[in-house]
Formats: sequence, C-alpha cells, structure tokens
Amino acid sequence: MTDATRIIWPSGFWPDQCPVHVRNERSMPLPREAIWDCLIRASTWPSWYPNAHAVRFKDGIGPNLSLGCKFQWRTFGVTIESTVIEFDPPQRIGWDGRRAGLHVYHAWVLEARGSQTQVLTEETQRGWLARLGQLVSPSRMYRGHALWLECLEKKAGAGSG
Repeated sequence: MTDATRIIWPSGFWPDQCPVHVRNERSMPLPREAIWDCLIRASTWPSWYPNAHAVRFKDGIGPNLSLGCKFQWRTFGVTIESTVIEFDPPQRIGWDGRRAGLHVYHAWVLEARGSQTQVLTEETQRGWLARLGQLVSPSRMYRGHALWLECLEKKAGAGSG
C-alpha cells in the first residue's frame, strides 16, 4: 500500500499509543467496488462473517454504513456501540467502538491494483478490557480479522453485496 492509502488514525489511537494493535492485509482478485458494497452493508455481516452478531442501526439509519452512522453490534463476545468517523467511498472507512472498559478504532483501506484490490484493516484498542483480552488471548483479534477478510472476499466474489 502507498503512504496515501495508510490508516488515518484519530487522536489517541495511533498504534504506539494503544496497548492493542492488529493489522491484517489481503489481496483480493475482485473490483474494489464489489468489496466496498459488502463491507458497508453492515446489516448483512452476520450472514457471512461468523464473528458479527445482532447489528442494529441507531436513529433509523441503515442498512449501509455512512459518515456519522451509529450502530450497535456484538463481536468477540462483546456488545459495542460504534460510530462511522471516516467515510471515503470506495476506499476508506473507519469506525470507533465503545463499551465500559474498551474504546477501539477500526479502519479499512481498499486500494485498486489492476484486477486486484489490496484490502488493509487495522484496529487499535484502549482500556482495561482491551488489555485483559490481549493477555488472555493475544492472537484472537488477528485471527478474527483474518477470517473477516476471507469471508469478505468470498461474499464479494459471490456478487451479492
């Protein structure tokens, strides 16, 4: 990925400022728009990504994510309240996530490379729950995000975003 397509971290969420940082990347033989369409349709995540549950939009917004969109969902066994704080179709999206003891920032960057799309996802976490999760299962989030990328590629490849 080029410097222009790296994560734009909000204040306080740079990887060196957080006890938890996970980075996953995957090249997909698909057009960026097909991947984007699946990624922003959060209401369908539970049907194709086994670590997403009970996605509910706040304020009557949805089924697609958009700038300022608020949604609640369950992932890694924890219910999270999220707000989309970066939205630049079809290349960048990022949301925060909050609950007691946990504050996260999760970002995605999609870079078109000919017939391929390079998909980068990174997440940083702060709070006692983040530190506890890292201590108990240090590679759990990396494995979960690798699965998310794999499932995203399959879903986007099926052509039904």
